[in-house]
Amino acid sequence: MTIDATLIALVAFLLFFALLVYLKVPGMVLNMLDARSQQIAKDLHDARRLREEAEKLLADYQAKQATAEAEAKAIVDTAKEQAALVAEETRQSMMAAMARREKQAEDRIASAETKATDEVRAAAAEAAIAAAERMIRERMNDQAQAGLVQDGVGELKRKFG
Repeated sequence: MTIDATLIALVAFLLFFALLVYLKVPGMVLNMLDARSQQIAKDLHDARRLREEAEKLLADYQAKQATAEAEAKAIVDTAKEQAALVAEETRQSMMAAMARREKQAEDRIASAETKATDEVRAAAAEAAIAAAERMIRERMNDQAQAGLVQDGVGELKRKFG
């Protein structure tokens, strides 16, 4: 057996591994790998748990959002209905107010017509009385007056006597 570089390299390689085994390096490496594996498993478990919590929160918020949207839609629908009712009530009250004002205007017009008619009649009566008085004065003489008095006395005797 000759000692050559390959044999020296083999012996050095074996001594290196023996030294590693003696110093318990493979155990430490395995312990480190196990610890790292356990930490990764723990991190994965935590990540799954956090993901499940996040999904649950997302579902809760989506449900709350759907509920809020439904409530908002109901509020908007109710507001639209109330606005329509208020508009209808306002329209009806405006129509009633317009009808009342129209009635009042018609009553005022009728009153003014009646007043004007009465004033025209009064003026016509006054004019007729004035014209009759003027005609009577012009046509009435002493003889006509005496005849009227005689007619009046005769009528009184007939009625009272």
